[in-house]
Amino acid sequence: MLPVSTKKYIFCLIILVFSISCQASLQKKIEKIITHKDQAKVKYGILVIDPCSGTRIFEHNENLPLVPASNMKLITGFAALKFLSRDFEYITTAAILDKKLVIIGSGDPLLGYEGDNKFISDIIEALKKRNITEIKDIIIDTTVFDDMRVHPNWPKDQLNRSYACEVSGVNYNGNCVRILASNNKGEIRLSTEPDTEYVKLLNHVKPVNKGNSAIASARTHRENVVTIYGKCRKAASFNIAIERPAAFFGFLLAEALNDAGIKTSGQLTEAGIDSKDMQVICEHKTDIIEVLKRCDKDSLQLAAESLFKTLGAKEGRDGSWQGGKKVITDYLVALGASEVNFNIDDGSGLSGENKMTASIIVRLLADAYSSDLWPVFQRTLATGGIDGTLKNYFHQGKYKGKVFAKTGYINGVRALSGFCIAGDKKYLFSILTNDANYKTKEAIFNIVKTIIDEG
Repeated sequence: MLPVSTKKYIFCLIILVFSISCQASLQKKIEKIITHKDQAKVKYGILVIDPCSGTRIFEHNENLPLVPASNMKLITGFAALKFLSRDFEYITTAAILDKKLVIIGSGDPLLGYEGDNKFISDIIEALKKRNITEIKDIIIDTTVFDDMRVHPNWPKDQLNRSYACEVSGVNYNGNCVRILASNNKGEIRLSTEPDTEYVKLLNHVKPVNKGNSAIASARTHRENVVTIYGKCRKAASFNIAIERPAAFFGFLLAEALNDAGIKTSGQLTEAGIDSKDMQVICEHKTDIIEVLKRCDKDSLQLAAESLFKTLGAKEGRDGSWQGGKKVITDYLVALGASEVNFNIDDGSGLSGENKMTASIIVRLLADAYSSDLWPVFQRTLATGGIDGTLKNYFHQGKYKGKVFAKTGYINGVRALSGFCIAGDKKYLFSILTNDANYKTKEAIFNIVKTIIDEG
């Protein structure tokens, strides 16, 4: 009979051999996916690790700098949680100063989001309680952020799209309006939600009763004058980004005040306010966790860019893209990343000038995983088969609820980075691809499924 110590040694040896065998199988299967003929020209950067032991399970060009697309939001999101804290709130303030209504912005990206007009309603209610029936001027203070509302490296032909909306110290309704079109017996009717005169629509839509039906928009040389064109057979709608978000909010506020019987007789201006004589009448608060969910689960660009600029403002720098870049660059360097391997250009990944490696993303994920912020951060990621941008993927029983990750997509780029569970094992992973094609998304998802299958 073998001694107990020998039995334990043999058992451990069997486990080790089995583990090595499984890892070899995983490597072989992933290599087969990324070397398939339809992926031969795609650049892959991949790293998979066991966060408990730090063991590298699979690696392929993990130090190759690639455009990360919306995987930048993963970096922005955790950096914001780490440096702003889980208790951070965006607070937008309404105050009265010499018969003027002052709105002091905090950069809140979810103010009035998806038609929530509670803040405007609260302002009206607060004014009525004070028997204020007339406002002379409306002043919007956006100085928490700089005046650069559009990133210079965003695609110029996409600035009217909702995902490329301007970023301001006062944002409202995602800085978008919804365009609604209907064909009423050959007459095309256009309207906006919210219903406002702030945006002027030029109707170039043709009515049709058969065939293709699609409408689109184009900006004109005049601010917030938009051409709507295409063919309309049935009711259709889509969002467009507006220009000057703070003025948009002020305009909607003035319209709502007048509708409520509170006269506005002065001007709408954007200016910094620093006065001890202001009387605060109400505040609107948004928890950072809600912003992170929109950023990472739903891939909301405005949420990421607001967090990015807020990092700069709160870390003693200015609320700008440059300020946010400095904070996140310093953080990644502190994690051991070399600046020659990455470039931070914006917070959402819309800029094609961002460069990142799978290794750096996994470093950040490992830092998150080892911190007490991980349970909070994990809940802000899209969950496979359940919610966010992964709701319709990984929905099979074996994978559902086992993948927590951030997707990424711009032209020629596909990415997926996060965390997955395989039985009693857990893995952190980052999969970045450039020169991607229509099959690359499926290949990426198959890689994650393989990690779970072989785990």
